[in-house]
Amino acid sequence: MTTTSLPEADFFHVTHRLSSEERHKYQQIHEFLQSEIRPISGQYWDKEEFPFDVLPKLAAQGLGELQLTGASRLLKGLVYAEVTRADVSISALVGIHNELVLELIADLGSEEQKKTWLPGLRMFEKVGCFALTEPDHGSDIAGGLATTATRTESGWVITGAKRWIGGGTFADFAIVFARDTADNEIKGFIVELDRDGVTKSKISRKMGLRIMQNADLGFDHVEIPAENLIPGAASFKNVNTYLKNSRAWVGWQGAGLQLGIFDAARDYALSREQFGKPIAKFQLIQENLARILGNATASLSMMSQLAWVQEQGNLQMHYAALAKATTTRLARESAACGRAIGGGNGILTEYELSKMLCDAEILYTYEGTYEINSLIVGRAITGQSAFV
Repeated sequence: MTTTSLPEADFFHVTHRLSSEERHKYQQIHEFLQSEIRPISGQYWDKEEFPFDVLPKLAAQGLGELQLTGASRLLKGLVYAEVTRADVSISALVGIHNELVLELIADLGSEEQKKTWLPGLRMFEKVGCFALTEPDHGSDIAGGLATTATRTESGWVITGAKRWIGGGTFADFAIVFARDTADNEIKGFIVELDRDGVTKSKISRKMGLRIMQNADLGFDHVEIPAENLIPGAASFKNVNTYLKNSRAWVGWQGAGLQLGIFDAARDYALSREQFGKPIAKFQLIQENLARILGNATASLSMMSQLAWVQEQGNLQMHYAALAKATTTRLARESAACGRAIGGGNGILTEYELSKMLCDAEILYTYEGTYEINSLIVGRAITGQSAFV
């Protein structure tokens, strides 16, 4: 039996809930990612480098404007899962680009900001980054944000530092969140990263998400014009929708990574022989494969229901937190099972399984750690807050 005649990783056929048109688009993107992105990701992951030549290819598939196409929430989610299935770092770029940069400017930006940035963003000719997290403030960023914005006669002066900013080494601009020294409100600003006073340095030696170029950004009295204030982001509460949606997007990443783990683990089990037969015939290997598939199927099912909730306009932060915490927790378990199936070869990037194991750790931590997301859910279901 060949792998092409075996059941798909989408064991319960979640993709069949798409319209025929959207299913065709999904399949087209799947084939592109598996043929163009997955085969090259390992070499760039090893070198901690970003493959810039893939950006026009991603744009040609519509991945630079996914949030503006009118696609269903289910299709968008499944596409995020598919990009992750091919590579987690590339999916991080696509997700941040769509959920936290493109859509935010489209919804909250001024007409001039939309005119300046959206055409290039849609084609990945321009890249933005989302600069919220700081060196000393991650989980407590809403209350502890220290970067400041001071109004002047000609504009604003931004001072502070940001950390873990995805794409920050090569982005054209950052959406920077800073505390207005006049009213203490957190506001969003577009800051071009070639301005005087901006510094950026790559964060190296990461255990996972190695293709994504995370950066430390510094803003030393950076002057920007008044029109760089994002009018719809003049209060941090206005940005909450995008943070909820991005947390849900990471839930799709957790599901998609497990599809990739299943693909790689099953392929390896069918091709690797020990004791004169494929290891896929061994009971413990089959149990691990069944566990990975069960975790992936549970994650996809949860995320498809969350997509329906989003489509109805009813997404709450605790829904997104539960989805993100659950799928990334299951991804860790699935990644460990997959790496074990690989045995000694499972520690080599060549076989993908160790790469996926390391990337799973990043998903478990970013966009709200597992623990913080659990406490958000805990607060919702008990009415008692564990936060100070």
